[in-house]
Amino acid sequence: MTQMKRIAFLVSGNGTNAENLIKEIKAGRVPDAEARLVISDNPLAAALKKAAKLGVEAVVIDRKKYPSKPGFEAAIKHELEDRDIDLIALAGFMRVLSGDFVRHFAGKIINIHPSLLPAFPGVHGIREAFEAKIQETGVTVHFVDEGVDTGPLIVQKKIPVDARETLETLEAKIHAAEYQLYPEALRLVISGNVRLPRHHHDDEFWTKD
Repeated sequence: MTQMKRIAFLVSGNGTNAENLIKEIKAGRVPDAEARLVISDNPLAAALKKAAKLGVEAVVIDRKKYPSKPGFEAAIKHELEDRDIDLIALAGFMRVLSGDFVRHFAGKIINIHPSLLPAFPGVHGIREAFEAKIQETGVTVHFVDEGVDTGPLIVQKKIPVDARETLETLEAKIHAAEYQLYPEALRLVISGNVRLPRHHHDDEFWTKD
């Protein structure tokens, strides 16, 4: 019998991607996965109520209550390890994780970003792509490394930018693509068909033979 992979979601705000992933898991569309825990650094995050409504344990680790980043991350680490979490999905988590934290969970943290990385990293990916007047942008799911949006790619989805596009319509298209792509990436990682590169400087992920 295949062992279930326990998934934790780190969120800071509305948590729509976490909510969508949890629903996909509970519907059986992400095999061998258990939505085990939601952690938020924001006690007012709407994601907390969404998690509770879906029957997933939610924990607040308020950054403001910790005098240092190491202490804050130690508290997150404790909650994750206490529940034997196998994979961490960042879903609108507005904190940059330290190198120590990322190395401790190497190969176990994934993130979704609203651009075709390496283009337009950072928190304003959609707006920057729109203002650059490019003809194509997209969504990326990647492993998290010690940089900001620099980890090995798992999957990407291209999205055409129409000449009459507004920022609002582009945001809607991006979010719709995210809801499709993140479950796909989660399935790939949980199945073992995608994992971290064999070597740190490889440009692409390692697909299982």
